[in-house]
Amino acid sequence: MALVVFLKGINVGGHKLVRPSLLAQRLKRYDVVNFGAAGTFLVRGPVSQSRLRAEIERRLSVETEVIICESRALFRAVSLSRFGVPNRADVVRFVSVMSHQPRRPPPTPFALPRRGRWFVRVLAREGRFLFGVYRREMPTIRYLAAMDKLLGAPIATRNWNTVVAIREVLEAGS
Repeated sequence: MALVVFLKGINVGGHKLVRPSLLAQRLKRYDVVNFGAAGTFLVRGPVSQSRLRAEIERRLSVETEVIICESRALFRAVSLSRFGVPNRADVVRFVSVMSHQPRRPPPTPFALPRRGRWFVRVLAREGRFLFGVYRREMPTIRYLAAMDKLLGAPIATRNWNTVVAIREVLEAGS
């Protein structure tokens, strides 16, 4: 079973610099595919989550949250969730993955900030996965970061296009 790995908060504004392509190369015995500079990997080779986490943490030169999920769990959640909003150039569709299931997640949908003009809208939650949209504006970063505290779990957020690309690689390999 394939695993999907999300590194939280690397290569943002010149901080926590990591070369994901180099990390993928160092983990090649697990048949790792890298997806861009954000630290998103598809691991197709057989390995346990605990072993993979230890391997990644040992090879990283920075401290970061390593969030791992089974690819089938991600795609089961993706198949159940719908954005329900039109696709617009100034708004980005996203999927966020929580490191663990929160005890008391807020009801969805919700927007950040709670009052006034929104920058992040969480439209749905399925298990550890959040689905939503955010505006292509600088204040958005602050509100995406605030979701960790709001939900009580570290969260890695990726563009919807990244999830589509992972699915395409999995489908091409099967």
